[in-house]
Order: sequence, then structure tokens, then C-alpha cells
Amino acid sequence: METPVFTVTPKSLDLVAKIAEMVGELHGSGEYARDLHLRKVNRIRSIHSFLAIEANSLSVEQVADIINGKRVLGKPNEIQEVKNAYEAYEHLLEYNPYSAEDLLKAHKYMTDKLIDSAGRYRGKGVGVYAGKTLIHAGAHQDFVSKLITDLLNWAKGSGIHPLIKSAIVHFEIEFIHPFADGNGRIGRLWQTLILSGWNEIFAWIPIETVVYESQQGYYGALGVSERFADRGVFIEFMLGAIYQALSELPIHKTTDTFTNIDTDKLTKTELEFLDQIAGFIEKNGEITNYRAQLLTNKTAVSVNKYLVKFVELGLLTAIGENKGRRYIVKKPMSVTP
Repeated sequence: METPVFTVTPKSLDLVAKIAEMVGELHGSGEYARDLHLRKVNRIRSIHSFLAIEANSLSVEQVADIINGKRVLGKPNEIQEVKNAYEAYEHLLEYNPYSAEDLLKAHKYMTDKLIDSAGRYRGKGVGVYAGKTLIHAGAHQDFVSKLITDLLNWAKGSGIHPLIKSAIVHFEIEFIHPFADGNGRIGRLWQTLILSGWNEIFAWIPIETVVYESQQGYYGALGVSERFADRGVFIEFMLGAIYQALSELPIHKTTDTFTNIDTDKLTKTELEFLDQIAGFIEKNGEITNYRAQLLTNKTAVSVNKYLVKFVELGLLTAIGENKGRRYIVKKPMSVTP
């Protein structure tokens, strides 16, 4: 395999610097690493989005229930996908990101009981179609093994920043399309793995949620980068997703966002919920019921109950109706002397 062709744009360089600074602050404080509940919540969010990108219809709550060993009504193959993804993520920090053998092992975890060729490269040609139109043809099956080995050897020897390297490896796995099924899942998992090798905090960052919410941009960036034979657009997109995921981590102090809060009027679970959405509101200025579901792994009904109470207590203000409703922080009235 030749060295991948890529352009690092000024925007990408700026994002690398910002992400590195944010990671340094998170790592230095140690707060995120100690918060086991937050790590579990984010792992569930990651797995839900990880599979939803591939059209798995299970909700965040159902994914959480499956992972917690509860019985869930759903399509057997979708339930198996959740179990497999959880198993693959559980072994994340054991994989060598530059080992083709470990790539196959991860694919085995990911597709076990779903396809006959779990843990093996495909033995025939494959294409990605939009309707009847071929939009991408994977590499010839006879070359797949060598292409993957060459890619991982290149990545191991490359001195480029892991933030950029991880996006390139992600793209190349999609481009080679080494498996009969599960290529997208493995490509995204391997980017997370390379990032986790740079800083373990990335094993728990829900980048998948941002990708899921920006699927059109994700597939668009893949398509443009393939069409122009330059990975720069995809690199920029993924760096943007990483930056957004880090920015939305609920690690802000609730009192920094809700300055007029009376904690005595809230239960422990309500305070925990508020903690989980405070960082997102701090950055974005508002939140929707759906976004709060993704952040907290709670149902739409439960989220609505919490948000309604926060409005009643004067912490939030509701704007809009029905699905268009969003919530902003209600600022305390200033008193003019």
C-alpha cells in the first residue's frame, strides 16, 4: 500500500490544537477518569449510536437494558448486535491497533452469530449501493489481507499526530472494505482504538453520537474524500466530531450553569440528571428532549418529566411546541438599584 494521500487544512490544525488542549485539561484534572457512572453512560451512548448508524432500531434505554442483562422485546439480530458491540468495546484496550490479527478478532466479536464469515476477510467482491447505483467498490478480495497489513504497518511507523492518523485509518478501512459486513463498525472502532492509545480517555468518549447525528455529513465526507483521492475532507469532519464530543461532556459543575439553583428542592436523581445535561446547555445554549435522552440514557417520558419540573422551578424556560420544543437556562432577573 502506498502512503495515503491527505491534506491537513488550517481548520484541521486548529482543531488538533484545541482537542489536545481539552484532553490535557481533562486528563490533568482526573475528574473524568474517576467518574465511573459517566463512563458507563457514555459507553452505552456510544454503542447505541454505533449501531443506529447501521440502522439498528433499538432505543438508548433498550441498549442499556440489554447491556445490564435485562430482557428486551426487539428483533433478535438487533439484540445480538448490541451484545456483540458491547463485547467488542469491552476488549478495546486489549487490542493492538497495528495488528491485523486483532482487527480480525474485533470483527469476530462484532459479528459473531450474525454472519458466517465473522472474524475473516471476505472471499468475494463487494460494493456499496445507493438503490441500484454502485457508489463504492471494495478492493479485490485477493488483495484485502495485504492492503490491511500494509495500512496498519504504515500507521505504526507514521509519526503523524494520532488524531489525524486515526481518521486516515478509519477512512482506509472503509475504502478497502475488507469484510462481508461490519466494515463501518470496525472502521469507527479502530479510530477509537488508535485515539485510546494516545490517551485512554477516548475509550469512553461518545464520538459515535456526534457521527450518528451528522450521518449526512459523515457519508458526504467519505464520498468527497474518495472522489478527490484526498482524505483531507474526512479528516476535518472527524476532528470536528471529536471536538464536539469533548465539548459536550457533562463534567461542568451544575452551579456554573444554573446559578439560581436551590438544590434542596431537587432529589438525588434529579440532580444527577441536571449534571448530565448542564455541560451541553452551557456550550449550546439550549437542549431538546431527544438530545437529553442521548445524554442520559432515559426515555422521552422520563426526560420530559425532569424538564417540566426544571421549568416549574425556574431553572429552564421552554420555547416552542411539540417536537420543536427546546429548553434554555432561565437567567435570574437583574435588579436595578
